[in-house]
Amino acid sequence: MTERVVLAYSGGLDTSVCIGWIAEKGAEVIAVAVDVGQGGEDLDVIRKRALACGAVEAEVADAKDEFADEYCLPAIKANALYMDRYPLVSALSRPAIVKHLVAAAAKHGATTVAHGCTGKGNDQVRFEAGISSLAPDLKCIAPVRDYAMTRDKAIAFCEEKKLPIATTKKSPYSIDQNVFGRAVETGFLEDIWNAPIEDVYEYTRNPATPREADEVVITFEEGVPVALDGKPVTVLQAVQQLNERAGAQGIGRIDLVEDRLVGIKSREVYEAPGAIALITAHQELENVTVERELARYKRQVEQRWGELVYDGLWFSPLKRALDGFINEANQQVSGDIRMTLHGGRAVVTGRRSEQSLYDFNLATYDTGDTFDQSLSKGFIELFGMSSKIAARRQSRA
Repeated sequence: MTERVVLAYSGGLDTSVCIGWIAEKGAEVIAVAVDVGQGGEDLDVIRKRALACGAVEAEVADAKDEFADEYCLPAIKANALYMDRYPLVSALSRPAIVKHLVAAAAKHGATTVAHGCTGKGNDQVRFEAGISSLAPDLKCIAPVRDYAMTRDKAIAFCEEKKLPIATTKKSPYSIDQNVFGRAVETGFLEDIWNAPIEDVYEYTRNPATPREADEVVITFEEGVPVALDGKPVTVLQAVQQLNERAGAQGIGRIDLVEDRLVGIKSREVYEAPGAIALITAHQELENVTVERELARYKRQVEQRWGELVYDGLWFSPLKRALDGFINEANQQVSGDIRMTLHGGRAVVTGRRSEQSLYDFNLATYDTGDTFDQSLSKGFIELFGMSSKIAARRQSRA
């Protein structure tokens, strides 16, 4: 029986050439393209190109809502920012794609899954660790990495086989994007002294350009964004609409030298206007509705959750366990956050919630204050007692 290989297919040069390379080794290729809101070509055009390049089957999946609900939403609930800045744009899409690859392998009787990653990045780990977690018996190959498939070799192969794919103009950047954001690297950005120029950006406008501010009210129910300015939205619609509104104000630009899983530091430029606006609003609503000790502990969980997702361990036992904690911590995170979007910043200007733990009568310094200040002296004595005793011991040394 001829071996079957499921290929994560983007429609670009490298993965189109992968179809032919794998077929030359005697395997049948099933190309799988997953739409996670990256835009670009129509899915049916991509499917037909895969078949024209030699795939025996080609599947396309519109997974935008699935990606928003099952991957972006948990990141919003977790306030997930790798290294406190990066909202896991690419890292979130890989497990979504992996699920479709594994399902296609089961459907078509494939023994191997292929992807187009290099040996230097994080995505190779995200794909292969995810696949092995869902289907331990599947093999993984990466032609660009495993067979040293350089761009020159890919173009030569494409021209030799007369594959229906453009091989002329090459972007100076390596770009990955989805509805949650956009990642740009390589080219002149590899010199970390070089500032990004405006043509790097697509999801955001220049924040220095004078324009009117935009005010938005985001409504959450148990951590889920459910309305913008009182109009109901799905999670996908919330991200899309805030991509437009926050992006128009230049919000969500991130220039970061980050720690890759493979051990190197890499300069990345990100755009994530909707993600940054939603996470900023969600963080502030948690400040109003989440009890202090739970909030403190959740911040530790958020960092570990983000590291696990960045490192490709979406399907790991620890990640699943932390999901349970995060969902429980979001049970009371309901209410409205008013934000001003302007000049590259999403600034919270108002908060309201029926689940609020803010008590005006306890917080006020004016008439009507219900806080019993006479209790504070004894509280401080007890709170500082252990340090006081230790200080006395130190003074005797």
